[in-house]
Amino acid sequence: MAANLHPVEEAALERLKNWLPKLSNPVRIGEHDQTAFALGLILDYAHGNSDPKFAELVVSRANQFYLSDKNCPLAYEPSGEDFLSPCLAEADLMRRVLPSQEFARWLRTFMAQISTSGDDKWLQPVVSPDPSDPKLAHLDGLNLSRAWMLEGIAAGLPKTDKRLASILATAEAHNKAGLAAVTGEHYEGGHWLGSFAVYLVTKRGTSR
Repeated sequence: MAANLHPVEEAALERLKNWLPKLSNPVRIGEHDQTAFALGLILDYAHGNSDPKFAELVVSRANQFYLSDKNCPLAYEPSGEDFLSPCLAEADLMRRVLPSQEFARWLRTFMAQISTSGDDKWLQPVVSPDPSDPKLAHLDGLNLSRAWMLEGIAAGLPKTDKRLASILATAEAHNKAGLAAVTGEHYEGGHWLGSFAVYLVTKRGTSR
């Protein structure tokens, strides 16, 4: 399969190399074309394929788009159809870009609302009001993506960071809520939530 898909991979890579320098501003939404989530996946690909020049391009765009960001409005999330968190996805990208201590300082400015008490009250899982609705079912996926992004953020922080316990507790709460919704009962969620669940439980985004 990898061999058969290689021409498509090469075409996508070439188009990304041509397109990324043209992107003047990031897309900050909670659905498919969010820039932060995409750049995180792309950077993992570049490292996994030992392509330092491409990785350098992705890192430069990430820094240009996000390095100066402050006070992400996490309280405004989620919007009604999100399956990605704009704030958490940005932080999950920047932990891939910045050294651990520098990421810790950046995160303190970017997301000051993260608790240091060890509890999970600062960010609660969401509930889809209708899992049979193709858009409202997105919220079940949001719990899954929040869980892996929180785990990624934790992986990027120093082991002594006082926020770690709260971040990991919140990740676990979202993990449980997200996986509980992966039932296959409704096609609207069943045809894609499994892919999010696999990404979460394999820890693909935090492993090298």
